[in-house]
Amino acid sequence: MAHTIVLFTQDLRLHDHPALDAASREGETVLPVFVLDPALLRRSARNRVRALLDILNDLREGLRSLGGDLVVRRGDTVTEVAALARETGADTVHVTEGVTRTATNRAERLREAGLRVVSHPGLTVVPPGDVTPASGDHYKVFTPYLRAWEAHPWRSVLPEPAEVRSPDGVDPGKIPARLDEGRGSLAERPLAMGESAARQRLCSWLDSGLADYPDRHDDLPAGATSHLSADLRFGCLSPLEAAVLARDEPGGAEFVRQLAWRDFHHQVTAAFPDMGVRDYRPRDTRWRDDPAALKAWKEGRTGVPIVDAGMRQLLREGFMHNRTRMITAAFLTRTLGVHWRAGAEHFADHLLDGDVANNNGNWQWVAGTGNDTRPNRAFNPLRQARRFDPEGVYVRRYVPEVAELPGRAAHTPWDSLLGPDDYPPPIASPGS
Repeated sequence: MAHTIVLFTQDLRLHDHPALDAASREGETVLPVFVLDPALLRRSARNRVRALLDILNDLREGLRSLGGDLVVRRGDTVTEVAALARETGADTVHVTEGVTRTATNRAERLREAGLRVVSHPGLTVVPPGDVTPASGDHYKVFTPYLRAWEAHPWRSVLPEPAEVRSPDGVDPGKIPARLDEGRGSLAERPLAMGESAARQRLCSWLDSGLADYPDRHDDLPAGATSHLSADLRFGCLSPLEAAVLARDEPGGAEFVRQLAWRDFHHQVTAAFPDMGVRDYRPRDTRWRDDPAALKAWKEGRTGVPIVDAGMRQLLREGFMHNRTRMITAAFLTRTLGVHWRAGAEHFADHLLDGDVANNNGNWQWVAGTGNDTRPNRAFNPLRQARRFDPEGVYVRRYVPEVAELPGRAAHTPWDSLLGPDDYPPPIASPGS
């Protein structure tokens, strides 16, 4: 009997998995594979490496409940997959199509190894190349993209396979108990990860959070967002399934719009894979080399509480509210004049949901080198703080030095006679 390999990458789930579904329907035995690639692990955040092990254990348990197993190998992905193909006689690899240069190169190398590579959707709601402007290429502005995205038919959500038949005699390999690889520091409170936990979060969000999302998504103290970003980043949740379940519910339209933004950044990255290293729209910006300011920003010691709160949340939780991501990014690039790449790299080193397309796309948007139609957009941190954290609750949560300052005074400790002695003055003006 012929065998087929399903290579898992950023699609670590069983529900709505087109690659796994197609391989299972071919009537062959299926070899689900994940490769712990040291080259990728070294570049990943420690938070994501730690989460990955829980996700793989959950995925293996799910596959075993269907009669299959997850084969785990360590090494160069293409080398390990090719070796498994030789061992089992497999000649086909099913994979969810990615948008990064890494994904493109991996698929090409698999073909060069003599394997038939079948790519499938699953990373986004609408595959990156499915909606294009009349001129071809890709959409560079979100609003026209959104109109085309909303008009485009979505594929049907696929159920979990009824059965996964894996070949006998293949060593499944061990999932390590821990990996001492990656960049950045570990968050204090790790999030439970894996498809099982992700689906529970999705159900809870749909039941008790979605309806209030349009009014509360920028409420910093409440943190009233879905907290599904890491689940989407690892593919523990299907973005399509999340969109289908949410779109007709109260509050669903605004949430689905955020999924459209995610798709938008993925189609931009597919067309411009250098999104993480080059300006999408060069502005000839003269960036400042200021190691001291960059260090203060990374550590949450800028003297601007709303900025420091966001940066400390990142270090403590491996997560940051989207509004604060914009505030902190704007402070680094617009106020301090430090290159967006330095900020994007720091975020990537710590975020559990760190995603090449969204992280770099959003950083370039804020810096004025990306897809914002207003590249000179003003972004006043203090006004943002007063609007989205009016009583200073979010700031006091993460910056204990200002905890004794009442209400909105927590945002301007330099104006208070009771200002803390152990908190630095602002390294740059936060506005007024």
